[in-house]
Amino acid sequence: MTQATRSQFLSLHLLETLVAALPVRDENGQPKSLVYGGVERHMITSQARRRAERVHARNRANAGIGALKGRSVGIRTREWALLAARDLEATHSWERDEAIVTARAVLEASGLKFGDPAKKTVANLTKVLIFAPTDAGTRIAAHIADQASELLPWRDAYLQAQAARAKKPGRGSKKKSETPESEDSASEAAAVQLPPLPKHTRDAVLVAIAPRDAVDIALYGRFLAEIADSPNVDGAVQSSHAFTVHEAEQIEDFYAAADDAKLDRKRNALSFLDAADDSGAGMTGYQSLISGTFYRHAVLDRHQLRTNLQAAGMTADEAQDAAAAAEKEFVHAFVEAFPEAKKNSTASTGSLPALVLAFEGERPYNYASAFQRPINEDPQSAGGEGPAGPAAVRRLLRHHAFVSRRREDLHTARVLTYDPQIDDTLKEPGLADVVDVVENAEDLTL
Repeated sequence: MTQATRSQFLSLHLLETLVAALPVRDENGQPKSLVYGGVERHMITSQARRRAERVHARNRANAGIGALKGRSVGIRTREWALLAARDLEATHSWERDEAIVTARAVLEASGLKFGDPAKKTVANLTKVLIFAPTDAGTRIAAHIADQASELLPWRDAYLQAQAARAKKPGRGSKKKSETPESEDSASEAAAVQLPPLPKHTRDAVLVAIAPRDAVDIALYGRFLAEIADSPNVDGAVQSSHAFTVHEAEQIEDFYAAADDAKLDRKRNALSFLDAADDSGAGMTGYQSLISGTFYRHAVLDRHQLRTNLQAAGMTADEAQDAAAAAEKEFVHAFVEAFPEAKKNSTASTGSLPALVLAFEGERPYNYASAFQRPINEDPQSAGGEGPAGPAAVRRLLRHHAFVSRRREDLHTARVLTYDPQIDDTLKEPGLADVVDVVENAEDLTL
């Protein structure tokens, strides 16, 4: 695939095998699942995958590693008031309490909604997660510090007006015993208007939280409904839920956790009675674990990515360079990143994909239908295909070869494997002539 033949969509397909892991779980701590092809399958949600990939790319960029090193990236959080306040305190020598109150007032007056002021845990957190460039808090803090002579009097008036409005009784709270004086007081509270935030400050906030040149926002998009004039971004990446290519198998793992102090006493006990007092586990319980070979799919819309970058203010040449870097890092993250749930107790993040298939086309292609009939791993039964990993590779590549013969827009596929058994499978007759084997993730996009 040369630069001249690059199409709008880059389709990625991946097969990976997990053993005794639990990358995602539902509200009851159970593995997530779906029914497909008449049987239950284990599922890893696209949300979990996308976050793992986005954070993986961001961390590498911040560490000066990978294709996005030196480029702006974003962070998704509810703590923008706290981040701005922290910078006011550290960089501009403000008192912490004053910095938090001011930053929250400025952001709230800009249109963002915050948690209940009476609850300390959420009082200074926005109601929704906001995906914005990492330096947004620093920019907001710098503007507040620079305009302090104007903003501090405004802040005091804003807080006073808020307090006055808070005296307004809620709907249905009027009591028969209320006096005319209390009714007048409620009317006055209702009439109190919050002083508007100076326009240049609101503009500064909107610029700070705008997508700007954050490459991962251009990739994954964002939606911010609370401020109508803050731009939303249609993501350039489409991700599907991953699912097992065979019927789901789940185990309930009973565990017993030892209490070190009890064991030390038992070990040093001077009589069997003392030892009996310290017998038994410190804690017991169950955890659900899953095993299986998963198929997952993602698509990069190259046109949308460049549109997003140019809409953020880049020239066509700048957008082209940034998009090329973003594509490389996205493919790297798709191959390398993994959700981190129970990563220490299952070592699931150490898994490598059995196969990655990449190709270009004029539309996205999802090959989930290749696995509508679940793989039967029993070689002794009718229709048995053997182990799911190699069987899934054969199905996926034969499916792609079949589709390619009927779709002229598909370019020669590239595959990457980290499994020597799969590497042998790729050399089988009928498979070797439909793919080009590469040895690293970067070559999947050439």
